Amino acid sequence: MTQPLALIYYQKLLPGSTLANRLRDLNYRVHAAASPAELLSVAQSEGPMLLVVDVNAEEDEVGNLIRQLRSDARTAHVPILAFAESEEHQARARTAGATLAASDSALNSHLEQLLEQVLRLD
Repeated sequence: MTQPLALIYYQKLLPGSTLANRLRDLNYRVHAAASPAELLSVAQSEGPMLLVVDVNAEEDEVGNLIRQLRSDARTAHVPILAFAESEEHQARARTAGATLAASDSALNSHLEQLLEQVLRLD
């Protein structure tokens, strides 16, 4: 059976690589994008089951990425789990079109439940 593809974009290496490993442990095939542009390109061409996106950045590059994903017919249906410690960044992600936004600590503690919720919403 083919493993579902989870695309992830993160800014900090240690928590990001831990997240990638946890997704692999949950039987996802994981592609970690080096930039929002790469994540968009791979999402458009590969048809992932899930996107997990770090929105901790002050700039709105990731918000623009989420809006682009939502406006493209190839990616509009893909659930997006955004994470950020700041409630302001989480709110921006939801406004941009993220399916669900959670704190970094919630993502670390409750990854399986958050995945279940984000996949059920779509």
